[in-house]
Amino acid sequence: MADLRVGVLALQGDFEAHAKTLRALGAEPREVRTPAQMEGLDALVIPGGESTTIGKQISSAGLETALRAHHEAGRPILGTCAGLIVCDAEHLGFIDAVAKRNAFGRQLQSFEADIEVEGAGDEPLRAVFIRAPWVESHGEGVEVLASYDGHPVAIREGSVLACAFHPELTDDPRFHAIFMAMTTAARERAGEEARR
Repeated sequence: MADLRVGVLALQGDFEAHAKTLRALGAEPREVRTPAQMEGLDALVIPGGESTTIGKQISSAGLETALRAHHEAGRPILGTCAGLIVCDAEHLGFIDAVAKRNAFGRQLQSFEADIEVEGAGDEPLRAVFIRAPWVESHGEGVEVLASYDGHPVAIREGSVLACAFHPELTDDPRFHAIFMAMTTAARERAGEEARR
């Protein structure tokens, strides 16, 4: 099977760190700034940054239609920190959840913590929270993979995986590996459907 082609929305945030982690896991990362660069992708990462700015940049780049087509085709999406907010029910609506911005505080309240993430093995995962949101509410179909201080900080629904922290800022690739497993499964399903 050819390498998985994973787009990283390169409008803001540390998209290069995501690309490095994905490459280490055997994927072929591609920076995405235009609708044409969405073509042929198996999955997409929406990195952190400032959610309002990212939303405006998606609009000005004309990317929203391509993002919606990607989601509707069942191709996985990973939203991290501001990417979680961009994916939530009050923004692009890719996941049945509402995120609270800067929930843990502003820049000075940024912190790291060890959290247990379902599907990442027995060892806790070091999570970097920078002006992080948390999940304020979510629908019944949303699976909570990790919580911190009583608030969900990693969730999954269908083809969308989202977290409040920055998995690209540590040397631990396990959160991206969960996303890669989702992407492999989605590509295999698409291949089976195409053969029918």
